[in-house]
Amino acid sequence: MEKHGCHKSCYIEKYLLKMPSNRIWIDYDEDADVLYISFQKPQHADDSEMKDNIIYHYRGKDLVGVTVVGAKKYGNSSNFSSL
Repeated sequence: MEKHGCHKSCYIEKYLLKMPSNRIWIDYDEDADVLYISFQKPQHADDSEMKDNIIYHYRGKDLVGVTVVGAKKYGNSSNFSSL
């Protein structure tokens, strides 16, 4: 869906560019349709919360990763398979 001429990915990119890490690791499990985004390796998360099929992983107050369950519904699955 577009809002004011911008696809949802524009909003995600805006937040990714503000991340404290200058490295991002991305993995996609095509069989499970799960997208994993890590801002620190290893994550060593000590807390997590799930909102709308997205799991946010935290170490203390820092966001260290995001897991998107059912990622195909958020974008073109052919884009994920090349990751």
